[in-house]
Amino acid sequence: MQSPLPVRDGVNATRLRLPDEGPWETAMDYMMHRWGHIDPQGIEDRFDAGEIVGEAGIPLDRTTPLQRHTFIWYYRSLPPETRIPVELNILHQDEHLLVVDKPHFLPTTPGGTYIQESALVRLRNQLRLPDLVPMHRLDRMTAGILLLSTNPETRGKYQVLFEKRQVQKEYECVSTAEPAPGHPAVDFPVVVRNRMTKSRSYLLAEVIEGEPNAETRIERLRTFDAPDGATPRRALYRLEPHSGKTHQLRVHMASLGLGIVNDSFYPELLDKAPDDYAKPLQLLARGIRFVDPISGSPVEYRSRLELSEAR
Repeated sequence: MQSPLPVRDGVNATRLRLPDEGPWETAMDYMMHRWGHIDPQGIEDRFDAGEIVGEAGIPLDRTTPLQRHTFIWYYRSLPPETRIPVELNILHQDEHLLVVDKPHFLPTTPGGTYIQESALVRLRNQLRLPDLVPMHRLDRMTAGILLLSTNPETRGKYQVLFEKRQVQKEYECVSTAEPAPGHPAVDFPVVVRNRMTKSRSYLLAEVIEGEPNAETRIERLRTFDAPDGATPRRALYRLEPHSGKTHQLRVHMASLGLGIVNDSFYPELLDKAPDDYAKPLQLLARGIRFVDPISGSPVEYRSRLELSEAR
């Protein structure tokens, strides 16, 4: 459902579904129930100023009945954010696509405490492209190739490629050269297949019994000494996912006893700590290729970034 309010400062208006019934007589009553403990005066002021709208952009006031609209839209009041000290690099831009190198620590889209400090909002504001939309996502801690649609009229053609898995992705990561104790040796290249689901634990994914729904081909490219000659030796790996489950690559590497360097989630969930910009997760979206639905020609985009621990 398209918002009747335009993108403002790179951020979409928030959509809220109103309940079909309840003890609330008006839309404002319901919003007060949800958020009145935070800023009741601000809610009243927004209704009085016509800044909360329903279908077709119709402004609501304090007396608008709850049942008059199913959805309403409004702009959130955003707290100030500390700038994340990383930069986006534009690799390609045309009338249909924007391709960038997303750095570690920068989320792809707004969420939680990161709104202005997301790749999408930064790029919308920098390039003055309010209709910009990502075609896929990278974890906040993962760097590399990110594709975004610049043209709403052709967006669906690219979305179909991702939905039908007609896009080939290639990643690189750094881990130990040999599996951790208790894990068998691995004969590379290897294909890891299992069934993954979102865990009830904080932000985690886990492997469960059942028909596989996640698959990754893993190849060891080269081995090298760890920094300062420490043990064990490390290796650079190429990862080719054939599905796109949350944290799939991190889980599959950890399942082999090869947890990715600086991964604070897998194989062990570490205590939450402030971001250490000197120790990024050693996972990079190296490349992406597909047959362009507009030109009909094969295209490939490659990241220019390098993993800091790959020697």
